[in-house]
Amino acid sequence: MESPMPDERDEPKLFTLTEAERTRIAVEPLLIEAMEGRRKLSDLAESLTGIATRIQLLGGSVPPYRDAVRLRAAQDTLAASVRDALARIESTGCVVKDLDLGLLDFPAVVNDEEVYLCWKLGEHRIRFYHRQNEGFADRRPLDPRDPGPGPIQ
Repeated sequence: MESPMPDERDEPKLFTLTEAERTRIAVEPLLIEAMEGRRKLSDLAESLTGIATRIQLLGGSVPPYRDAVRLRAAQDTLAASVRDALARIESTGCVVKDLDLGLLDFPAVVNDEEVYLCWKLGEHRIRFYHRQNEGFADRRPLDPRDPGPGPIQ
């Protein structure tokens, strides 16, 4: 029996710098949407915790069920929206590394080595990369004349 042919979808897309920049521009609004959604989810979770605390303190009498149901529905809708935004980003081949910081990695080849082109929300363009077994703190400039990221912000 022949071994199955590798599925191209199993292979990560390797970006050129130009492709990564185009993709970054296209997915940036989705990243912002997912980041804002995650912050709102955190706020909703705090509100739901507050309702649960009130229910316990009141011994279950006159619990604010309507508020809890409304907040839970909003939480479910928002979570689905965040999952959708993340799926759309990842469908391009880039990797969401840290949603809180807005970090995206783009698989690429630099100096004959598979690496990640690395971009953080707020940066004007992709200027850095790191090895696949490294992370944001290990970023190196793509252009050797680039002074580098400086202190981590």
